[in-house]
Amino acid sequence: MSTPAKAQGQPLDPDGPESRLRRFATIWSRAIFPVTATSLTRPEFEQHLVPLARRLIEALHRRHFDPAPAHEVGASLVRAHCTDPDALSRTLGVVDSYLVLYCGTDQGLRAEEARARCARLQHALAAGFAQALRERTLSEQEAIARSALSARSAAEVALHASEARFRAVFEGAAVGIGIADLEGNVLEVNETLTRMFGGIEGRIRSRNVSEWVHPEDAPQVWRLYEELVRGDRDHYRVEKPYYRGDGTVLWTNLTVSLLRDAEGRPQYQLALLEDTTERRLLNLRLRYEATHDALTGLPNRTLFFERLEKALAPGEGRRFGLCYLDLDGFKAVNDSLGHSAGDRLLVEVADRLQSCATGPGEMVARLGGDEFVALTTGTDTLREVDELASRILGVLSAPIRLDGRELTVRGSLGVVEGPAGERGAAEVLRSADITMYRAKAAGGNRFERADPEADARAITRHGLTNALPAALERGEFFIEYQPLVHLGDGSVHGAEALVRWSHPQHGVLGPDRFIPLAEHTGLIVPLGRWVMAESVRQARFWQERHPGSRAGGPLRINVNLSPTQLHHPGLVADTVEVLERSGLEPGALCLEVTESALIGADDDLLKPLRQLADMGVDIALDDFGTGYSNLANLRRLPVSVLKLDRSFTQSMQQHPADPVDIKIVEGIVSLAHSLQLAVTVEGVETGAQAEQLRALGCDTAQGWYYARPGAPDRIHSLALVDAV
Repeated sequence: MSTPAKAQGQPLDPDGPESRLRRFATIWSRAIFPVTATSLTRPEFEQHLVPLARRLIEALHRRHFDPAPAHEVGASLVRAHCTDPDALSRTLGVVDSYLVLYCGTDQGLRAEEARARCARLQHALAAGFAQALRERTLSEQEAIARSALSARSAAEVALHASEARFRAVFEGAAVGIGIADLEGNVLEVNETLTRMFGGIEGRIRSRNVSEWVHPEDAPQVWRLYEELVRGDRDHYRVEKPYYRGDGTVLWTNLTVSLLRDAEGRPQYQLALLEDTTERRLLNLRLRYEATHDALTGLPNRTLFFERLEKALAPGEGRRFGLCYLDLDGFKAVNDSLGHSAGDRLLVEVADRLQSCATGPGEMVARLGGDEFVALTTGTDTLREVDELASRILGVLSAPIRLDGRELTVRGSLGVVEGPAGERGAAEVLRSADITMYRAKAAGGNRFERADPEADARAITRHGLTNALPAALERGEFFIEYQPLVHLGDGSVHGAEALVRWSHPQHGVLGPDRFIPLAEHTGLIVPLGRWVMAESVRQARFWQERHPGSRAGGPLRINVNLSPTQLHHPGLVADTVEVLERSGLEPGALCLEVTESALIGADDDLLKPLRQLADMGVDIALDDFGTGYSNLANLRRLPVSVLKLDRSFTQSMQQHPADPVDIKIVEGIVSLAHSLQLAVTVEGVETGAQAEQLRALGCDTAQGWYYARPGAPDRIHSLALVDAV
């Protein structure tokens, strides 16, 4: 097969993929040509390997990875007469050492993913080689069996000619052959079988077949043997182990056939044995690598799920206990000491965890990163899982020494326990994961037990978080408005915009249900931009619709800003764009910022607020009195309104009011007015409370006494009733 470069008479790029492919094929051919029974020269054999190498490389880089092409490559080696076991082991060695090195990263494939794919390709190649070799061997075995039967039958007619023919087949076969009588006494064995059992023919010929019992024999092996010697069956095929003379185990594919005389009576049994020991060891090694973590040697996610699914299978009195561990602050170790130190830390943690789970029915596995799980099974897991979690926290408490430093390792554990057969593996692991995060939120270095109600709340939160982006695109949010009333004359001074979510399943949700989630995901920025644009548009509509109202309608629309919005670089530009598009004057917009968001704020954070204030936008300090900020800081904040938290005025709902609260509110109002700040009071629910606040000099108020948040067309309709 010629490459495009050769077809045009151009030299290959020495660092190009085609050149690296051919270097890989050269290494491969040099490794296996000496053990290959082929009539090709080595250069011709190398050319034969080039398309096989290309198939491996294409499979390695395929977007949707599939190891099946490697299976066909293994079969192709057998068809090319590479049937020696060394050809397979050398091929796997070349693929393991050079496939990723030469051809693994030229298309952007990550090294870790390339190594994992390479291991699966080796597994598939070995399986294809083994299957093809088995089919070829079985074909030979059938030919040998027919020849042996023919030779035995013809011996009675032409003994000398048939003996020569039989001996040629018997001695030259690539598989072990043995002949025994119907009592199981070994009569003859060939050289191949002798070598398989250790090289001493006398030790084999002096034995009876019944002596070759092995503890790992399949249950049906000896039943099939009895049926054959009775003449009830003509042959059977099984996988069977044997002990060699030195005590080691020989694994074989065993085919036993019944030889009958001319009248059809059972006479001898013929056994054909294919040595599969190396193939079995290879499969065991590949299985281990596929089910164990390469760094720590612990069982990985694959093996853990197998064990967990078995533990959760229904059974009388069976229970399980699961501990889900996440290290607290592990990222800081990687960031400060490097990933190499982080890996050594994980190895030490894995060793300690393994020392905790040594009892029957217990195991520890690494799921990935710094996440580990410990599983216990039995009938008393309610007690055992708590003890296991305590042991884990205990072994983690001792400092770990790395690079001359002693590191204190802490962990958060989620514990799930219950009867088997009620939940699936994915559900149990999700519950443990949620519970682990609950332990982490409670301060870490502890374990929490799973709580179905807490799980349901967490699942609901996750569902709302995932639904937020689409909800904004589908227009599921809407705004309710709560009037701001001037305490002097009772007129509507403005309104606060309060966003709501009309969720398809959960109904109307208040901001406390989704604003923290939007903050966490960053969606608060586009959501807040939409709330501001919609509220400003509504305020402009009010001004045009109610020109006869006080000062032209509700001159102020109050919009809440979250801490994330304060840090967003586009805050000022977005606000200017919204005002210009609607035609609303900046003085009709008030942005509410919580006091806690401005505690310790530096000039960089205050700069956009100062720019907005200079434009004429009012800035209100919301929830004033809850952030424990220094009152002297009010002078440096660009605020024009204090919104007094309702906790200071709740006692005024009854008569007489708490005199201490009255003094506090009186002092705050006096301080605010001395700084030329207006005072708004939240949570006004009774007429007595409203009158008391008016007497103390508060400027505006809002609360259920005046109106609950509602549709924009109700903003001018106040029904003054005591909410309490």
